[in-house]
Amino acid sequence: MTHEQAEEAVDGVLETAFRDGSSGSETRADFWLADRLDARFSGPAVTVYYDRSIGLAGVAVNALRGPQVTLGGIGLVGQVPSRLEDRFTDYAETHEKDVQYSQCADPCSPQLGLVLRAQRAGDLVLSRPVMVAEAWADRCWDTTEGCIPRQEWKTFEW
Repeated sequence: MTHEQAEEAVDGVLETAFRDGSSGSETRADFWLADRLDARFSGPAVTVYYDRSIGLAGVAVNALRGPQVTLGGIGLVGQVPSRLEDRFTDYAETHEKDVQYSQCADPCSPQLGLVLRAQRAGDLVLSRPVMVAEAWADRCWDTTEGCIPRQEWKTFEW
């Protein structure tokens, strides 16, 4: 998926507020809620990452402003990380998926292409899921050798 296709897919719900790179060779973009560009607590709802060889390669959903994403009925966005980790590992075990941990102790399933990161929300820490394409899933838990950009691993506070 190109950036333009991603914009079309979220038209009316999310708007591009920032994009890094030129048309056709974006590396990252931030999407904000369309009706809240000037809100007091505005900021990115979704950050997307592109790979020049495959297009859209990763989607990170902001714990505070992002839309809810579910996996088998489990809400992945804005959850207490320890509780979500228990539900996620139970789900993975039931569906015979491996669970790995990043160097930051984030649970991940390479078969699902899903990393459950943590994001600060004032005095709380909430879940920030990062979903990646199959091309990025191998070693998606690895903060140094995986394909998820270093900037994402440094995102902790918004």
